[in-house]
Amino acid sequence: MARKILWASLALAPLTFLADYALHLGDVPLFVLAAIALVPLAWVIGEATEHAAHHTGPGIGGFLNATFGNAPELIISLLAVNKGLTDVVRGSLTGSVVSNILLVLGLSLLVAPRGRHEIDRESSFMWLALVLVAVLAFLVPAVPSWHGDRERHTIAVLSAPISALLLVVYVGVTWWQLRRHRRGHVAPESVEGVWRLSTSVATLAGATVVTAWVAEILVDSIDAFARRAHLSDFFVAAVIVAIVGNAAEHGGALVVASRGNVKLATEIALSSSAQVAVFLIPAVALLAWAIKPLALAFRPVELIAVGGSALCVAGLFWHRRCDRRRGLVLIGLYAAAVVAFYVFGP
Repeated sequence: MARKILWASLALAPLTFLADYALHLGDVPLFVLAAIALVPLAWVIGEATEHAAHHTGPGIGGFLNATFGNAPELIISLLAVNKGLTDVVRGSLTGSVVSNILLVLGLSLLVAPRGRHEIDRESSFMWLALVLVAVLAFLVPAVPSWHGDRERHTIAVLSAPISALLLVVYVGVTWWQLRRHRRGHVAPESVEGVWRLSTSVATLAGATVVTAWVAEILVDSIDAFARRAHLSDFFVAAVIVAIVGNAAEHGGALVVASRGNVKLATEIALSSSAQVAVFLIPAVALLAWAIKPLALAFRPVELIAVGGSALCVAGLFWHRRCDRRRGLVLIGLYAAAVVAFYVFGP
């Protein structure tokens, strides 16, 4: 019954387009409708990821989910750069890393079947190490920005070579990770009810495109929502936009975790966080030069939250095992990060 309801609720996406372009619904109702419409889209992406992982293994499956799931955020970021919302861009990207590491992973462990679950420690720690490398690299343009004009051109210029270097690191590590996962994967014999790999990838691509459109509508209406809620632009970006922009990974990880595939859920959460930190942020910074230079002038609270999240997860998963208790700890840490964003962000 639940699956039928989710399939039927995919109609909310075209309804959102209709409400925006034809009915001209108010910003706050449009924000709520767009947010709800993202839920079944996230479920579809999670469904397609699980079918793809049947053919490729959890490592490559998680990478596919992260790649398609981060595409909407890339589009949202470039649209925000075009509108001059640089604080929103930076806040949503760092908030995305934190929400993937802490919130998505914590909720995935919470909805997973009871008991302890194994994770791919080598893969997980590699993604966490990439996040920490990104934090160290971001200090180069961030520290000078803590004094004077944060948007000055010299900071944007300093951000360019750092971004290029991180992209090279990401490509190299990802290539090594995918080759390792491919060598270690043994395809199950039973393929009954499993989608073909081409069908899974096509579904991922189609759902991602629709997710991007719905997310754009949500971002356009989020400013009015923020004013009604009396929240700062940074907080809205780091918490609300970050969660919405990553709805695909959030939903995908929860779907597969609830079915007992915790290893895949972990790969989705951690590979997505690493992809945002070492690929998406540098890519946005470099592509933004075609629109308006973007300085990677991150606040101290952002870098502390990102680096601290990676270190906390590494400590909790040191012995390869995870359970609901650790999930609750991660959710608690995310709540602390949200409070920090609210207090220190402005």
